[in-house]
Parts: sequence; C-alpha cells; structure tokens
Amino acid sequence: MVVVLAAGGVAACDRRPEAAPRPPSDAWSPPPAGAGFDYQLGGAYPPPAGVAVVSRDREAQPAKGLYNICYVNAFQAQPGTESWWQANHPALLLRDAGGNLVIDEDWDEALLDFSTDAKRAELLTVTGGWIDRCAAGGFQAIEADNLDSYTRSGGLLTERQATDYATALNARAHSRGLASGQKNAAELSDAGAGFDFAVTEECADFDECDVYTAAYGDHVLVVEYSRAGFTKACGAYRGRLSIVLRDRDVSAPGSEAYVRDAC
Repeated sequence: MVVVLAAGGVAACDRRPEAAPRPPSDAWSPPPAGAGFDYQLGGAYPPPAGVAVVSRDREAQPAKGLYNICYVNAFQAQPGTESWWQANHPALLLRDAGGNLVIDEDWDEALLDFSTDAKRAELLTVTGGWIDRCAAGGFQAIEADNLDSYTRSGGLLTERQATDYATALNARAHSRGLASGQKNAAELSDAGAGFDFAVTEECADFDECDVYTAAYGDHVLVVEYSRAGFTKACGAYRGRLSIVLRDRDVSAPGSEAYVRDAC
C-alpha cells in the first residue's frame, strides 16, 4: 500500500526523540476485537458513525477518542523519497548485482536493505524515530507495511532477515507503549516476531483469514477491495472481526473513487 507523505515529512525522518523508559508489558493492547473499523491511508477524514478503530498515515493526526493505528512504510521507500535515502543512508537502498535499485513494480517503491544486523540497526535510527513520533502524537499502535518485501527482492533478502527486522520494530513499538500489527504476509503469522494483531488486505479473497485468526484470535482487521471479498468476509466473520470495504486508493469522501462499507 502506498500513501503520500506530507510536505517536509521525509526531511525530518532522521531526527530521534529522547529515549523514553520502557513501559510495563501491559502498557499496550491490540484494537478491540470486532470493533467498527476504517482504513484512511489516502487521507484523514471524520470517521463514519460506529467506527472505533481507524488506521491513518504517520503524518496524519489521530482521530480523537478512537483507537488509532499509525501506518509506517518500514520495509520500502515511499515513492519520491529515494533521493533522501541516497543522501542520508545510501547503503539502505537495496541494489542488485548491477547496482540498480530493486523496485516493487506494483507501487513504484524502492526496497530497503535489512540484510544484516548493521543495516537493520541503521534502519531503526530512521523507522524507530517514526514509531516514536507515532507514540508522541497519540496513536495506540503501528502497522509496519511491506513485511513481505523480501519476496520481491530477487533472492537478495530472506524471510529470516524480514522477521528479525520486524522483531526489532515491534520491540521499539512496545518500548513506546504501542501495540504492533502484522500487515499481510499470512505465511509469517507464526514467525514469533512479536506482533499483537493483524491488518490484512483481501484475506477473504485469498482464503487467508483463518491463518490470521489462528495466530491472533479475533484481533484481525480485514480490508477488502472487492464487493465479493467483502461479502465473503462478512458471511464468515461478521461480529467477530473488524471488516471494511474500501476502494484501492483508500481515498477520502468527495473523491470519485471513494468506496466504503462495513458489516
């Protein structure tokens, strides 16, 4: 999933706030199971009636009085930010044997390189700062997108490297009192990376919802992009899981593309 950063968002991404003491292990909790949900990555807007959980980009303000999930693209570079990474952390852009950037063609995003302990630690100086600001801004959880980017790396990255990096991200989130949601990658649900819940795109369409519920119980947020997938999810999990139908651009009301339904 791609979202557009607010002006000035990238320039600040390498500033780290002062370290905070680690809260107790019960200082974070997953979103309430089966709660009304809205997915607002394409732009924040007043949540519809009945919504108790909302996911927004890390540059957006959380919705007052609701459970807010902070979207962080932790495994790939947002489109248009490659020059910032090149200027500040050139070794963290994944390159092939010819020195070319490895690109997720679906979203036009350069993959980040988390292949070694040293690179994961350097990445965390950036993405950890984003997580810190999610906490300081009033969010209750994060979803770190593109956990499955290793599958698009041409063999340059591995599943173990992805889960090691995810474990570090989750520890950082927990240290700031935030829960952490696994974003997609059903095959990693039992990897033991320290996730607290799941945010899934099209798990009904792909017949994967039961994989997530096996790992997270009813703490699964389902985003479907087709009416058929939404109907299937509602038929199987209505009242148990948080389910929403959205347009693929997750646009705001007023856009011709805007679609939202819930069950």
